[in-house]
Parts: sequence; structure tokens; C-alpha cells
Amino acid sequence: MGDTKEVGAEAPPAGADVRGNLSLLPQGESEEHSAQRTALFLGGSEVKSRAVVKYSSAPPRTAFARLEEKTDLKLPPANWLRESAKLGPAGTTILGNSKKSKPFSSFGMAYDFIDSVGNDVDVVSDSENIKKLLKIPYSKSHVSMAVHRIGRTLLLDELDIQELFMRSSQTGDWTWLKEFYQRLIDQKWQRKKKSKEHWYQKAILSKFLYYSINGDGAAQPVPSAAEQQDSSSSNQTNDSEGASWPAPFEMPSSVSEDPSASNQGSEPLEPSYIVGHVASAPKEQNLTPLFNDGENGQGLKNDFVRNILWTFEDIHMLVGSNMPIFGGGRYPAVSLRLRDNNKPINVLTGIDYWLDNLICNVPELVMCFHVNGIVQKYEMIKTEEIPNLENSNFSTKVIKDIAQNILSFLKSNCTKEGHTYWLFKASGSDIVKLYDLTTLCEETEDKYQNPFTMPVAILLYKVACNMMMKKNQNKKYYGTIRTLLLNCVKLLDKGRHPQIIASANYMLSELFQLDEPKKEESSESPLNENSDESYSEEEEEMADSDENGSYSTSSDPSDDNKAVAIIKSVGELSVPEKYKSIHQIRPSCAFPVCHDTEERCRLVLSYVLEGLKSVDSSIKKESDLPAADPNTPIPLKYEDESSRGAPEGLEKQMALFLDKMGSLQKGNYSSQSGMIPGSWQHKMKLQLILKSSKAYYVLSDAAMSLQKYGRALRYIKLALQSHDTYCCLCTNMLSEVLLFLSQYLTLCGDIQLMLAQNANNRAAHLEEFNYQTKEDQEILHSLHRESSCQGFAWATDLSTDLESQLSVSCKCYEAANEILQFSDLKSQNPEHYVQVLKRMGNIRNEIGVFYMNQAAALQSERVVSRSVSAAEQQLWKKSFSCFEKGIHNFESIDDATNAALLLCNTGRLMRICAQAHCGAGDGFKREFSPEEGLYYNKAVDYYLKALRSLGTREIHPAVWDSVNWELSTTYFTMATLQQDFAPLSRKAQEQIEKEVSEAMMKSLKYCDIDSVTARQPLCQYRAATIHHRLASMYHSCLRNQVGDEHLRKQHRMLADLHYSKAVKLFQLLKDAPCELLRVQLERVAFAEFQMTSQNSNVGKLKTLSGALDIMVRTKHAFQLIKKELVEELDQPKSDETVPATDSSPSLNREEVIKLLSIFESRLSFLLLQSIKLLSSTKKKTSSNIEEDVVLKTNKHIYSQFLRATANKSATLLERIDVVIYLMEQFMRGGSGGGSSAVQ
Repeated sequence: MGDTKEVGAEAPPAGADVRGNLSLLPQGESEEHSAQRTALFLGGSEVKSRAVVKYSSAPPRTAFARLEEKTDLKLPPANWLRESAKLGPAGTTILGNSKKSKPFSSFGMAYDFIDSVGNDVDVVSDSENIKKLLKIPYSKSHVSMAVHRIGRTLLLDELDIQELFMRSSQTGDWTWLKEFYQRLIDQKWQRKKKSKEHWYQKAILSKFLYYSINGDGAAQPVPSAAEQQDSSSSNQTNDSEGASWPAPFEMPSSVSEDPSASNQGSEPLEPSYIVGHVASAPKEQNLTPLFNDGENGQGLKNDFVRNILWTFEDIHMLVGSNMPIFGGGRYPAVSLRLRDNNKPINVLTGIDYWLDNLICNVPELVMCFHVNGIVQKYEMIKTEEIPNLENSNFSTKVIKDIAQNILSFLKSNCTKEGHTYWLFKASGSDIVKLYDLTTLCEETEDKYQNPFTMPVAILLYKVACNMMMKKNQNKKYYGTIRTLLLNCVKLLDKGRHPQIIASANYMLSELFQLDEPKKEESSESPLNENSDESYSEEEEEMADSDENGSYSTSSDPSDDNKAVAIIKSVGELSVPEKYKSIHQIRPSCAFPVCHDTEERCRLVLSYVLEGLKSVDSSIKKESDLPAADPNTPIPLKYEDESSRGAPEGLEKQMALFLDKMGSLQKGNYSSQSGMIPGSWQHKMKLQLILKSSKAYYVLSDAAMSLQKYGRALRYIKLALQSHDTYCCLCTNMLSEVLLFLSQYLTLCGDIQLMLAQNANNRAAHLEEFNYQTKEDQEILHSLHRESSCQGFAWATDLSTDLESQLSVSCKCYEAANEILQFSDLKSQNPEHYVQVLKRMGNIRNEIGVFYMNQAAALQSERVVSRSVSAAEQQLWKKSFSCFEKGIHNFESIDDATNAALLLCNTGRLMRICAQAHCGAGDGFKREFSPEEGLYYNKAVDYYLKALRSLGTREIHPAVWDSVNWELSTTYFTMATLQQDFAPLSRKAQEQIEKEVSEAMMKSLKYCDIDSVTARQPLCQYRAATIHHRLASMYHSCLRNQVGDEHLRKQHRMLADLHYSKAVKLFQLLKDAPCELLRVQLERVAFAEFQMTSQNSNVGKLKTLSGALDIMVRTKHAFQLIKKELVEELDQPKSDETVPATDSSPSLNREEVIKLLSIFESRLSFLLLQSIKLLSSTKKKTSSNIEEDVVLKTNKHIYSQFLRATANKSATLLERIDVVIYLMEQFMRGGSGGGSSAVQ
């Protein structure tokens, strides 16, 4: 094989830390320096072997002393069985005197190398067990091993039937297995004693090894026969003690959980506390050991001199070895063997030596031959030459196939974690059988008689803890962790081990991430990527585990029907891939896919409940609880109805709540169940309660998104009850927990607000709120053991009063904000702080609008003559206060848009106040009061503030347009009221006109008629109305004014200007024909008024001509009126069942008739005046052809008009048709210069 640099390396490297003479090799050094790959090339085939020493308690290697020929090994050396510096305290173990492994040796290794178990390693076992398995096809001796599965790892331990049944005879334990063994395997079982030859060979080997390290060859006098007998008996005693079995399901003192049990000299187990902080645990943090280092009463201590990670082909094994290794050969490490020269080496011995050297990475074997204890010679053999020795020839390839077949057989059949399997081959038999002892044990009265149960459960728990603690652990391992924990809980007795069960259930709940909703619904979820990491024992097992059908539960009568699987012939193990595992070494386990948030939370709560039950069961019974403190009041569930839900009662409850929150900061503590602060029950219950509150919060949030508000309130109530209990138990409140509380209260506020806004489904919400599952009731019962859970009752009542619901919602947000303020969480969680303030601003807006609407309702019910009531004023104050606080909330987080909306609502409140102050008395005495003006001006101020808050239209165009419209409306209303109810008793007419004009122009300024929006027609109508009113005002001024000609001329121009603008805007609208007609008629009246002040006929004719021209232009208005009238007449005919309703306002027939009558009278007057003036002018002056044509046309139209109006029975539609026809005649007569007869 060639020389190698360094092999084995049991000695610790320079500077290594040695504690208790146990040398821990750092991982990097052991990999780089200690581990070497041994590649053996035999007959063209290669067997790959690699060994890494993970742990060694051996002292630095010393060279072996070559004994002189004729040395008598029957004589003991001077150092025999004495401690030596060369040996260290573990000398007798190193020299192989205590060769028998303990029944739980693999568990001791597994506890020490928890990282490897369940994931990286296929097998954990004593090297003697590995060798025994690989020699099965060559050996006739019996094989009896216990097999346990942890994830993908198998733990193998010797199951000494002789020792077990001896114990059974003495104590009565394991009688079920003894009966089973006698019935099916060996009916005449009796204990077989070891021969004297066995003890002789053991003693001579021990003396040889001591000679080899002594070197001086000095011998002691040969002990007498009696001493030899004593020595043999002591060896025998030691041997049996090494394999001593514990009582079934015995707990060491370090994990005793009986409150009355003595805990002297052991630390309390605290897995709950550590696992509870998984997220913050440093990578190197370890769980508190479940067993003290000195605790070896159950054989759970790792007693091997060295632990080696051995990779044989593709099989990874963690192996314990006690083989003595020396220096002094051609290589730094050799193994020493003593052989009787008269007995040739057989295959079994060769395999034994070869495997020992491979496992320990020793390149050379030194054999010392003796005859009857007298040393003859030494022989040195390389490890790779061992398979080719004379009389010991074997194929390494076959050994590899045997190893792979045995592993595949075990992996395929030992499928249930937590179960104890028994691999058994009787002496001289070729049949290997595998039994499930756990299943057999469960058929007996006490299923906890299996002594492996407790160590297996602890190991499952520790492996799961270790995987949870790793920061770099991916979620794809969650399936494995869950399987480990479920099997751990299944194995343990709830009454005896509440702490481990509570901790395991808490870890199970931690596997489901509550803060990542809806991610599990993705088909690419990482939780389902672990199909090859572990397995779920719920999987349906296949009857035939092997694809080749080589082993099965056959129905052949010769087969054992109790066996899980059978190898019919050991010779089959040598066939390559005969037992290829269908599990591919790594069986599958999928993390459960939760289809929705509720399913995930329900799973979490089921684990939390089991954990709480375990904790509660371990606390003293209620009869043992301390008496009630006479100074502490007992909380009563009765509440005074007068204070229930009322804002005043809420204030008191909030004050108490905040006082309580302040006391929590000081660390006050009170528990009704008598739990001791700092105990494992206290720490675990805190974690479980906090988890339940989170789960209920997520459930509430999910119900909220589904608009199931009653269910959402029930869940948030449970979340707050859980949190209240947590507050009662907690001795040191964490800021993270306070943040949770703030989030819970925020959600509670949201739910109360939505309930207030959805009062129609109150009955359904109430039914959902009152429903409770049995699980919720049991969790609540556990909470009531510690607290009254009434701390947040004020927030979670389902009230039927809208005001109460809004108040509760507001108080929830205020409480959430208070928590952020006094715990200084707002700087650490700015997003949540902003959300809380937004909600506070919103709810205050809602309450403000509620009070404002109530005030408006009171105002509408009040008789006009009465003054403003005190109730109205109180509602105004409440509303204004809410708006003011809401504005402050939004401004503090720079939310300009929402602040503008609240300022807008405040402006609306001011307008309602103004409307309430309209003057008392009848309509004739009504005047625009100073109070109205005051409130309207306040409204204007708030609208202007809203615009300043927004800054520009680009920030939020819709809000900007809305504020502008409200501002325009306020100015318009104020101007209209001043115009219609002029305060002449307080102000001069001119001043009023000036104020009206200014207000109207400001209203026009904020009335956007150009932007194409849904509000554009309204804006156009508003602008047209403003121009119409201004024109009417100037027209009225002109009529009533005497004196200043310049002012009259100005008023005339302004009236004409505004009339023309009003007409243009009304003509753009299709649904305002009456307004258009009224404006045109007012223009005609304005022309008539101007004509009265004219003296010349020419001037009058010109004015008359202009007035008639205006009359002609009314044709458009009459056409619109006609169209609407026709539509009204046609609609019932087309569909009699549908009422005649339209989005546009219906035509006011009375107003149309009134306006039509005015139009007809004015048209008749103008035509008559025109004919008279034209006729008189014709007599006085020479003939004018144009005037003649006009006169003729006017006469003709006038005559037709008189005939048409003479028919008093004509309908409205017919009268309008006449007017439209006459207007067309006017247009043709004016343009064509002629006239035609009326048909």
C-alpha cells in the first residue's frame, strides 16, 4: 500500500484542551491530519475505507516492547492491572480487559455526537457489533442485537439474551420476551457458562499486553490457584457488570420530574427555556444535558476509548472502539495480537483483524506467537495483506457486499422510529430473523417494560432539539424534526415525563411559521423538499420490502409469523445488491401541507394544548394550592350595565389597563396556580401561552380578511386573554411581547370598526362570536388556572350600539399607541407606529362624522323658529374634538391627503353649524345672520387649510378636486343666502351687493369647468347659475338705482356680460333647458327695461330687434324641452312595468307652462311694438325696402301667433311646436327677406 504519513492519531494535537483525560480532536485537525484514506487494491477490485477519529481518551502512543523468546506469559508482569502514566486512567479498557460492550453503548455515542445522528450517519454501534454482523455468513455463532432507528440512522446494540433472562429470573422483568423466546426459538433454554479455557485465554492476553508496555520483562511470582480463581471470578463479575441492565423505563435522578423527588447534585432540565429561544441561540449553544456526565447507571455514558467516523464504501458509521494501538513498527501505529502457534488463523480471525485495523486506520498488524504461554516469535503483516493470509483467505469485495446487504435489509424493515427491533440468528442456524419487540411488548399488560424506551425517546428529543437549534438549518428538515418529536411523545408516559412532552409539543408548534401566512400554499414550498430526509410512520408499509423478493413475511408454516422479516439463508448476504433497499438509504417524510391559515393555526393550537396539559398536570393539585390572599380582591364577572360599553366606563378601564401595563414594566408577578417563577413549568407555560396568542391572532387576521367579523372578534378575544395571562405570569416583559400586544389591539380596533360598519349582519356575527370549539375551551381553562383573563374584556365585547363600537375601536388604537409610546417601540417599529396613527386618525374621523350626522338629524327634526339646542351644541363639540385629534394624528406622520380630508369634514361641520343658526321667524323676516357668516367663514378657512395641506393637485387629484368643489359650494351658499336673505337691517344695499359679488367670484374661482371629470357638468351648471345670479343682481340694481350715470352704465355692462356667459354655459348642458329659457327671458326683460329709457324710434327699433333676436335663440331650449316631453310620453308605452325614472332630473311641467306663458306674452308684446314702430316710421319717412320686409314678416308671424294662441284647448306639446315653428319662420324671414303662409 505504500508508506503513509500519519495514521490513527489518537494523541491530541499540541495545545488541545484535555478535560477529564478525554481528548477532543478539533474537527478541522482531525479531518486534515488524523484521517487518512485507506485504499486497498486486491485482485483488481478496490474497497474504499476512510476513518476519522472524532474523539479519543487514549494517552500518546508508546512503542510496544518486543518480548524475548521463551518469555512465560503465564507469569504476571510487575505492572499487571496497575495504573500507569503511559496508560492513563482508562488503562484496563485500552488493553481490552473489559471487552464486552454495554447494552446502551450506541446511545452514549449518539448523545455525544448528536449532530451526526438522524442525518449524516447510517449506523452507530460498537465495532464488535459491526464485526459480528459482517461475519454472519462465515460464522455459526448466534447473533442477537437491538436495532433502533433515528431518522436515517440505525443504532445497533448487543442484546444479551443470557443476561436478560438471568435478570428476568431475579426480578420478573422481560418475562414476556423470555416466554416468546422459549416458545418460538429455544424451548429448553438454560444459562450457558463460559469455559475455563475462555478465562485462561483472557488472562494470558491481558498479561501479554501489560508486558508489551512495560518493556523490562520483570515478572511477579505466579499467583496461587486460589488467587487465580479470585482473579477469574473478579473478571467474570466485571464482565457481567459491564452489561448490567437497568430497570424498565427507569429515570435517572437528573431528569426525575416528580416534585417530591430528590434533586441533589443534579441541575434541573430546562429544554423548554432553551428551545423557546431557538431563534436567538448561538450556533455553538448546546442543550442542557438530559443526563449528568457522571450518570452511567443505565449505561448511557460513552465509555469507548475512541469514537471513529468510519466510511466503508458508501456506508457512514460512527463506531466505538477499545482496540489497543501501539507505536514502534514500520508505521506510527500498529495493533498487537497474541496467537497460539498450534492453532492456524482462520477466516473469522482474519476478518476480525482486518476490520479492526480498517476501523482504527491502523496500517500494520504485529502478531506474537506462543506455545502454552511461552513466546516463540513475532510477525509483522500489512493490513492490506491480511485477506490473503494462508488459511484465512477472504474477499474484501464480498465483505463490502455483506455490509451493504445487511444495511439495506435493516433500513428497509426497521421503519418505525421509537420501536425496538431484535435481529436474531440462532447458533448453528442459517436463518436470520428480525422482530419488532415494541409491538410484542405492547401486547403485554405494561407497554413500558421495554428498557430501551426511555433512551430512545431522549435521543429522539435531543436530535430534534439539535436540528432546531441550528441557525443554518433549512425548512426542508422540518418534516424530519416533526417525525422525531411525534415519535418521542408517543413513547413517553404523560404522567412520568410531563417536561419532555411539554417541550416536544412546544417545538412541534414552533415548526409552523405563523408569521408567514399563505406561503405554504405554493407548490414550490421548501417544506416539501425533504422527501428523502426522513420518513413518516403513517406511510403504508409494503408487504414485500425487497424488489427481488428475497425476504418477506412468507406464509410458509416453517417461517416465524411474528418476525417482521427473515433472511432465509446467510449465504444470500454475499450476493451483490441482493437486498437493495427500496428506501434508497434515505426514506421519505413530508411536512404536512396546510391548505389554509386556519388549518395551520389549528395544528399549532393542538400542540400548544397538549403542552399546556403536560405543564398543568405536573403542578400541584388544586387542593394543595395556597389559600387566597385576603388583601387581593376576587375578580367578579358581573359588570354594571350602565358602565358596560359606555365611553366613560371605557375611560376607567383604559386607565386601569395602562396602570397594569406600567406595573408590568416593574416586574409584578401573580399566579393563581402556585407556579414558582423560574421553574420549568413557569418558563414552558409562558412560551406556550405566547404561542397560543400568536396563533389566535393569525386566525383572527385570516377571519378578518374573509369578512367573518364575529369569528375574528372571538379569536382576537382569545389572543388577548392568552396575552393577559402571559402578563400575569411574566416577571420580565420583553419589548417583543409588548409589540405583539400593540398589534393585537390594533387588529381588535379594526374588527370593532368593521362590525360597526356592517350592522346588517349583526345576528350572524353574534352567532360566530359565541361559538367555541372544545380545544379553545380547554386552552381557556388552562389560562384561567393562572389569571381571570379579564384584562382586555373592555376591548372584545360585541356591542349592539354603534357609538359604543366606534368608541371601543378608538380605545383599542389609543391603547396600542400608548404601548408604543411608553415602551419606546415606535422608533424600533416605525411602520407599525405609522399604521396605528393612521387608524387612530381614521377612527376619529368616523366618530366625528357619526356625531356630525347625529347633529344634522337633530337639526332636521327641529322646528325652524326654535333656537339651537344644547344637545346639538354638545354633538358639535364632540365631532369637532374628534376631527381635531384625527388631523393631529395624520399631520404627525405627514399624511397630507388624509389630513386634508379631515379638514374638509371639519369644514362641513362648520357649514352644518351655520345652517343651524338660520334666523328665527317667518320667511318674510328672514335675514342672513352674523352667526351664519361666522361659521361659513370658518368653513372657508378649513377648506383653504386642506388645500394648503395638499399643496398641489398632483399629490391627489381626486381629493384636490373635492376640496375645491366644497370650497366653491361654501362661497356660493354664503353668497346665495346673502342675496336671497339680505341683512338689510345691518348693512347697506351696496355693501351687501359687493360682498355677494366677491363671494360669487370666489366661488367661480374654485369651480373648475375646464377639467374633464365626472363633476364637470355640475361645475358648468354652478358657473352658469353664478353668472345668472350676478346678472340678475346687476339688473335689479339698474332698475332700482337713480343718479350716478357712470355706475348705471357699469351695471348695465356687467349685467349684459354675465347674462351672455350664463347663456353660453347653459347651452353646453342638455338637462337645463328651463334655466336657459329663464335666462333668455330675463335678457328680454332687460332689453325692454332699456327700451323704456329710450326716446328715439330708431333706438327703440334697434333694442326691439335685439330682443326678438334673443327670442329666436330660445328655439334650442324649446327643442330640449320638447325632446324630454316626448320621451316622457313614449316611456310608459314601451315598458309599462318600468317606472319613468332617469338619471337626469325629470322636467318640471308647471315651470315649463309658466315660462311658456311668459314667453308667449313677451313675444306678442315685442311683435306688436315692432309693428307699431315700423308702421309709424314708414309714414314719417320714405320707404325702406328692408324695413318693409321686416314689417311684413312680423305682421305675418304675429297674425299666425294670434290664431295659434286663440286655441285654448291646445296641449303643452302643441304650444311648444307652434313656438318652434314661429322661431323657424323668424329665422327664414330674416335671412330670405320674404315670408310664406302658415299652413
